[in-house]
Amino acid sequence: MKIRHAHMENQMRFELSIRLVSALLLFGASSALSGATPVGSQLSDSKASNGLYISWREHIIDSADIADFNLTGSDGLVMADIDGDGHEDIVSVHEADDDYDSASSNEDGFVPDAGGHIRLAFGSPDLGVWHNITLAEAPAPEDAAIADINGDGHPDVMVAVELAYLLYLQNPGPGVRSEPWPQLILPMTKDRGSYIRVFLADLNGDARPEAIAANKGAQRPGILDFMRSDPVSIYSVTGDPLDGANWQETILGKYSVPQNAEPVDLDGDGDLDIVIGTRGEERIAWFENLGNMAFTEHAIGTIGRHAHGFNMDYADMNGDGRLDIVSLTRQGVAWFEQPENIDEGWIGHFIGGFPPDNMIGMTLVDIDGDGDQDLFAGGYSRGSRLDDRATPIDSPLGRLAWFENPGADYQPGADWKRHEVSRRKRGMFDKFIARDLDGDGDMDLLSTRGNSAPYDGVFWLEQVRTSKPIQRFKAARDQESEEVGLPLITFPQ
Repeated sequence: MKIRHAHMENQMRFELSIRLVSALLLFGASSALSGATPVGSQLSDSKASNGLYISWREHIIDSADIADFNLTGSDGLVMADIDGDGHEDIVSVHEADDDYDSASSNEDGFVPDAGGHIRLAFGSPDLGVWHNITLAEAPAPEDAAIADINGDGHPDVMVAVELAYLLYLQNPGPGVRSEPWPQLILPMTKDRGSYIRVFLADLNGDARPEAIAANKGAQRPGILDFMRSDPVSIYSVTGDPLDGANWQETILGKYSVPQNAEPVDLDGDGDLDIVIGTRGEERIAWFENLGNMAFTEHAIGTIGRHAHGFNMDYADMNGDGRLDIVSLTRQGVAWFEQPENIDEGWIGHFIGGFPPDNMIGMTLVDIDGDGDQDLFAGGYSRGSRLDDRATPIDSPLGRLAWFENPGADYQPGADWKRHEVSRRKRGMFDKFIARDLDGDGDMDLLSTRGNSAPYDGVFWLEQVRTSKPIQRFKAARDQESEEVGLPLITFPQ
């Protein structure tokens, strides 16, 4: 009987193996090489318009090693010439709270800080030299914006703090590199909920910017949070911004988990409107600027796709003279075609995704130099943030890729070719900024990387063009989170 049981067990294992193989084939299993060969070490197959091959080289701007403390949970970043020396500087935010980083220590003794950090990297003529300072600490800062709020000619900073307020940081002027930045928590935002996006823009033409921010309620919304409505607001100031009594709030509307509110001239009439995105309702809408700080809401009815607007970008994608919206969706990213009548249905055209990896950061940029807008995107790893060993290749990982615009012959529904850059077991790429940073005529990318302590921080990707293909991606560090291949299973989009 024991022999028979063993035989039956072996037979069952064999049948299970057959079923597994059949399932892989059914779902379109990639070749063994796709799964085994790390993406970054594969030879590049993407080309610029001049026929040269495109690859990418990573350069570190800020990190735990540079900061000399546990700089973790890196998220948003913005750029401007903060000190007036003619070189753009970078304001970045790093959440770094124990709960968010999922673990308090690892076998190497790495312990994330309880407080998050707002950092400033001063640029210089030498791209290898950045002067990094800490502007302030806050509980889980998520995003930042730059503008001259007090009108003294020096750019100030507003920070969206996920746990949970808006923080104003005032540029001290000539002593910007060494003096403390005076700060104020906007009093009406304190202890009200979670802020993950903030923008600064002059909405009424008075040469003084307003802050626009959505309050998504809880950091990690549950069922009750989705059933509640939270505000999207404009915050304006008269007089000294360091006096909390000088700030006023105008609530535009309330939604289920609103997570974005961006100023943009959507209707092309010369003033800034506001486009919002909601996670709970999974839709985008816009507020038309009527002048004198009056706004009216318009629905954006999307056809074919749903958008939640966590990250958005804007461009005339089809050359009809109207501004279209590019937004993240559940499946990846799509662009929504503005109709001739802005209040009619907006048709959604899918650009692409890279399942099972969760796309979270993206920007429009002409990567290949052919005059149209391509799209660069980053993924959000959901495995261990401190240990690669327990993370399987088919789980959501940290991914970098770009999607090539079909070009002049573009027709809705045409394929955007995806070009892989890197796929690591750890990494979250929340936001990208496109710049020709090295002045060589092609576009580079700046970004932050989270979810991968101790490899979090700020970096830039140098676009490299060569006559012969070289490996797609060159990491800045010798020791890194594991670079892996594409998923073994082809997931539907």
